[in-house]
Amino acid sequence: MKKFILFLFLLAAIFSSCTTIRDIIVEENKSQSNINLSVLETAVVPLEAAGGNEARKRQNDITAVRRTITAMEKEASAEADYKGKLTAWSGRLAILEGRYSDAQRLYRQSNSESPGNIPAVILNIRLEGDPSKRLEIIERELAVIRQRPGADGLGELNIEKGRTLFEMNRFSESAGAFDTAFSSRLDKIYRESYESSRNRAWELRNTDGAGAGTMNLLSRERINWSECITLVKNETQLLRFITGGRNISDTELFNRLVERAFIPYTQDITISNWPNAKPKADEVVTRSGAAWFIWRLYAEARGDRALLTRYSARYATGANPRSPIADVPALSPFFDSILGCVETEFMSLPDSRNFRPSQIIRAAELLTILKRIDN
Repeated sequence: MKKFILFLFLLAAIFSSCTTIRDIIVEENKSQSNINLSVLETAVVPLEAAGGNEARKRQNDITAVRRTITAMEKEASAEADYKGKLTAWSGRLAILEGRYSDAQRLYRQSNSESPGNIPAVILNIRLEGDPSKRLEIIERELAVIRQRPGADGLGELNIEKGRTLFEMNRFSESAGAFDTAFSSRLDKIYRESYESSRNRAWELRNTDGAGAGTMNLLSRERINWSECITLVKNETQLLRFITGGRNISDTELFNRLVERAFIPYTQDITISNWPNAKPKADEVVTRSGAAWFIWRLYAEARGDRALLTRYSARYATGANPRSPIADVPALSPFFDSILGCVETEFMSLPDSRNFRPSQIIRAAELLTILKRIDN
């Protein structure tokens, strides 16, 4: 009897040991599956952030990711959740490849394999072309997530919310959604991929409700003098000292601003003699030219033309005048304008030392400054 009891004890121990080993193997497989999906996420998210047209220029990257997915599918775990997520990522890549019908099919397959998995939820959102309807889906999914504290997906859904609100020109809300996403448990690849979009939304936050013409200008990475004047005229009251409330053409405004030295003949801060040739309306505005224009509008708005020589009177005198900004000479005709814009925080020193006067200024950045002066 004792031998039989001992046999049962040993059998139980062996069975328990086998169960533990099996559990370990399952957990190891799950861990490897999560690593594989994480690698896939790191490859696909930057392509999604770049957008369809830009992503398709990275055809080598897309092809490499497709090969990876194909290899993963051949070795796919039998676990339904893993298969569902892998299928969803395949669908998200299909969108970037321009294969929308395949993406829709893969969404249905993913959702049947693993209902409600987050990559599939995001795939469904991205398949919706209407931003208003897309936002409705996002809000509905967020409501579900909020009812389950600690559930995954909050960060990814807020990324999609930020993207959608940006598309709808609701920039303040877009920036807030991106910030919410970045403060969640998202992989760092999301911040690396979408931080520029968040910053762009923040830059445009004061333009909510702007007209179509203004939004067209703000979408550009550069702006010329003619477009600059259009922006000031349409979005501020800063040119009333010339227009008097009358409708004056942009060409006439440009000529009057040149005559009154609001627009510099050159944007080269190293010149010592002013050129004879007048500036052209289609000349791209650089940071130096923008500072010149901004500072004169500010002096006009304040009714204080002494601002135009305030800093040179302090720094550019004596035998060896020194500039507090490394790349702006104290004797440059742009010195007062640039130093004034930096001191009032209209403009900044990108690296805390240099102004980088020859770099272009974006329309959105310029409008933000102009609105501060106008207010």
